[in-house]
Amino acid sequence: MDSIEIVLAMLLAVVASAYLVRVLPLSLPLPLVQIGLGAVIAGFTGHGVQMDPALFFLLFLPPLLFLDGWRIPKNGLFRDKAIILELALGLVIFTVVGAGFLIHWLIPAMPLPVAFALAAIISPTDPVAVSSIAARAPVPKRLMHILEGESLLNDASGLVCFRFAVAAAMTGAFSLTGASLTFVWLVAGGIGAGVLTTLAITWAQRWLFRHFGEPAGSPILVNMLMPFGAYLAAEHLQASGILAAVAAGITMSYVELSGQVMANTRIQRSAVWDTVQFALNGVMFVLLGEQLPDIMEGARVSLSQSGHVNAWWLVLYAFAISFGLMALRFVWVWTALRITLYRRTLRGEQVTKPPLRVLLAMSLAGVRGAITLAGVMTLPLALPDGTPFPARDLTIFLASTVILISLVAASIGLPRLLGGLQLPAEPAEQQEEDLARREAASAAIAAIERAQVELMHKDDTCDMYPEAAGRVIALYQRRLDTTGSADGEEAERYRKLDQAERMLRLAAMQAERRAIFGLARQEHISDETSRKLVREIDLVEARHKL
Repeated sequence: MDSIEIVLAMLLAVVASAYLVRVLPLSLPLPLVQIGLGAVIAGFTGHGVQMDPALFFLLFLPPLLFLDGWRIPKNGLFRDKAIILELALGLVIFTVVGAGFLIHWLIPAMPLPVAFALAAIISPTDPVAVSSIAARAPVPKRLMHILEGESLLNDASGLVCFRFAVAAAMTGAFSLTGASLTFVWLVAGGIGAGVLTTLAITWAQRWLFRHFGEPAGSPILVNMLMPFGAYLAAEHLQASGILAAVAAGITMSYVELSGQVMANTRIQRSAVWDTVQFALNGVMFVLLGEQLPDIMEGARVSLSQSGHVNAWWLVLYAFAISFGLMALRFVWVWTALRITLYRRTLRGEQVTKPPLRVLLAMSLAGVRGAITLAGVMTLPLALPDGTPFPARDLTIFLASTVILISLVAASIGLPRLLGGLQLPAEPAEQQEEDLARREAASAAIAAIERAQVELMHKDDTCDMYPEAAGRVIALYQRRLDTTGSADGEEAERYRKLDQAERMLRLAAMQAERRAIFGLARQEHISDETSRKLVREIDLVEARHKL
């Protein structure tokens, strides 16, 4: 198959996976279905797609990490920043050291630097896989935010450790000072490049819009190119392009608070980004599945590199490394939790010990994904003296099997661990929503009153403005009554009433659309008129569904 046909087949596989995951009798996570379809494509074509790791990092990671950084709740990210940094930095180093020695002990034929390289590349978790599995498991919101924050930041630390482990295997030397300074620059330079790129592009875009207007589609296209600009700028400075993409997304979330983007642009941009995210996420795992035939072929070479004859030793190594990763993760999380609770107790704070099931879920949720596979593919083919890189095929095979085992273990274990788990509610979210609704309604009423006066001055012959203003103000007054009631039962009653009204409005709008489409089919109105009216209804419906 030609390259274009393979790309089209991969996109069709992504579409098919969304339906297969709904109709399959087993509750399989979407990534596993996509990996399976990728393996089918590779078997049909006779070979997998030759994945260029540098091209993979450039095409897939910047937009996905940018979007994750943009959409992750910032209050949760900064509230749990200490826990997230412990997982994204401390846990990675702890995993590299612990798993590195474990791998070298299991497979003495694998040199220690190569064992550390394998441990480093399997240490980062994959945000795409975690989110996909969490969609089918009742993961608490706060735990999910911690996992998302960890997966956004630990890629850089894991890849840095991988880079230095490979350098040690190539040269036989390692400098802790040099590694530390390089890590500081990678982090600082990557974050700085991401923040400055977003601010510079945003400023330039606003200047152009003020002087020359806003062309249709231009803001969306600029927004989609922003993560690539941040990534390339950081890589040019030899900093972390991954952190640059994440920092650019977080900065974009603050830029959005200015409210200078038109509502229509926001609606269209959200739809475009949702489509891009769905396609890229799916293609990543389909591409991973397409590597499986070559990886299985490399298992034959891996067997001789491990020093054994029986192929079951490879399976044993893969499971031992996977469970070792889970055990290391559990030890780190348990220890960090104990230290955190002890510190809060010393400060006189009231602490609540989370259930053991939550700690076990944290251990299982460390799912590896396409970033691990792309990183391990960058292993050199040969050492500087021309000899083959030691245990390269074995390292790639073990990293790939760890990815699959972690996906299967999380998809089976998380729903069973968290099913029926009762956690204390967090009323802060409802309070914040009520506050925002009250403030927005008050501001809307004040704006309506000002607009009513201005319109009456402009057109003093029309006496309909007071009536119209009264009808609109009544809607916002209902919202104030709903969110500002002191009586909890009364507030709950108003919320149910508001929900019932919203459902009736949605039903009415569906009927409106059917009537408009019927008129267009009967040629009573033009297609242009029907598209305009339906779009207006869609925008109102989108507002009511929020």
